[in-house]
Amino acid sequence: MKRILLLLFAFMGFRASGQDATEIIRKAEAKMHGESSQSEMEMKVVRPSWERTITFKTWSKGTTFSMVLILSPARDKGQSFLKSRNDMWSWNPTINRMIKMPPSMMSQGWMGSDYSNDDMMKESSLVTEFTHKILRKEQVNDMECWVIELIPTDESSVVWGKLVMWISTKDYFEMKSEFYDEDMELVKTHLAADICFMHDRNIPTRFEIIPAGKPTQKTIVQIKNIRFNLSLNESFFTQQNMKTLK
Repeated sequence: MKRILLLLFAFMGFRASGQDATEIIRKAEAKMHGESSQSEMEMKVVRPSWERTITFKTWSKGTTFSMVLILSPARDKGQSFLKSRNDMWSWNPTINRMIKMPPSMMSQGWMGSDYSNDDMMKESSLVTEFTHKILRKEQVNDMECWVIELIPTDESSVVWGKLVMWISTKDYFEMKSEFYDEDMELVKTHLAADICFMHDRNIPTRFEIIPAGKPTQKTIVQIKNIRFNLSLNESFFTQQNMKTLK
């Protein structure tokens, strides 16, 4: 009987940890994205022999709808991207062409950066498309963090084999994330820094994306401004609106 009770308590503890991990991920997502958001960002793509800077605006509504408009450089200005439910398009005003992007492109680099299309357009939901497990606690930038393993569910269309995230125990900041392919090989690492007050909350505002095995290559993203929980309707996220964004 004693052994049965110990096994039962262990199972209950495991279930509680799993539920806690999911709640932590949910709170971290809400902290960083809100129910909706509008932002302006700057991205610097760093390579051994060159650098490139891109500025852009974003609009999002949950993980279902998102829009991105390129502001600079001049050759890319006006190009836009749309995610509406399970579909994603790009619009190029220079060639007056709308392109539907297949799921196979989700893992490819966005605008030649180390950010994937999936990262940029919030294709995957960290809450609903993964299972979650707390592994341990560690320090990142002098912050105590939960280390949480995320494994895609059988029903998800996630491009990753697994994620490992470091989320601060005090404020639910996503301080570090590791992305692994289907063979469980590390593909890239995201690092967050520069906690600042933006609109109505403190959030990390600087992000480095470092591909595995390429120490001289990285992408740096800086949030210039962001507003949360705006009144954005689904009707905003249309192919027609992609062509008239400003």
